[in-house]
Amino acid sequence: MALACTFALSGLVITDDEASFFKEAEPFGYILFKRNIENPQQLRALTDSLRNLHGSEDLPILIDQEGGRVRRMGPPHWPGWPAAQACSNAEEAGTVASDMARSLVQAGINVNCAPVLDVWCEATHEAIGDRAFSDNPDDVFVKAYEQCVSFLDRGITPVIKHLPGQGRAASDSHHDLPVVSASLKELQDIDFKPFRRICADEIAPQIWGMVSHIVYEAVDPDHPASVSPDVINLIRQEIGFGGLLLSDDVSMGALKKYGPPEDRCLKMLESGCDIALYCAGNLEEMEKIAARVPTLSAPVKERYERSRHKTDRRVSGRPAA
Repeated sequence: MALACTFALSGLVITDDEASFFKEAEPFGYILFKRNIENPQQLRALTDSLRNLHGSEDLPILIDQEGGRVRRMGPPHWPGWPAAQACSNAEEAGTVASDMARSLVQAGINVNCAPVLDVWCEATHEAIGDRAFSDNPDDVFVKAYEQCVSFLDRGITPVIKHLPGQGRAASDSHHDLPVVSASLKELQDIDFKPFRRICADEIAPQIWGMVSHIVYEAVDPDHPASVSPDVINLIRQEIGFGGLLLSDDVSMGALKKYGPPEDRCLKMLESGCDIALYCAGNLEEMEKIAARVPTLSAPVKERYERSRHKTDRRVSGRPAA
């Protein structure tokens, strides 16, 4: 039975030590980075080898392919897809996502950690920057919705991020712990709105979500969202997200006070995340994580299975802003 975490590889191929460990540990899935990607032939061989290792065609293989600065697949072998903020309207955002989805399918990747639903504001750190579609929450929603539909229609599971909204973060959670001091009403009126709207749509069960490493003082002044039962309960109840919920990368500097990666994973899962996302590709750290984290619970398995039931619907029109 799969562990409630994803793992990562150190390089362009699975090493013998990694293969032996991965086969025994059985993680939920894998996430790929630039260090794992050289060209289309190599990438497809890598994803095929991961599926062959586990004997599963449905093995989740994730990537961050947003466009702009955050693209693991890029020139010269793939297009230079634009950043979210460069998409002038929903149709253009959907066209970009459709094109990315075709390349992901060809590469054997079935989960994309995109789109970003964070709402840009003057305080937004450059770590998000042009990854955000807009400073208007309704505009963010219609563009993100179109991208989600485009991914789903081509067999790619989208992961909306960074719940419950990272736009107000004025520092980079890769290195520091951002603290958002906005009132709950401000968060409800702006930051939560794109997430809440997409969670109310018929496509919501097919979408996964990613939780930020941000402190929201109005909800939990002591802990970042990914390790806060209060924030995760808000994501589930107030925002209405009922899908598979992943943490952001457990290796990020925002979580340094929570101990080594294995302790962080456990804290995330105990707080309500479904899957702990480990990205560093360090075999020793992954061995320690595998010794600590549980396998998927029945509710998590149910959310995962529900997300795999794709509909045959055709979107008749985009939601109004």
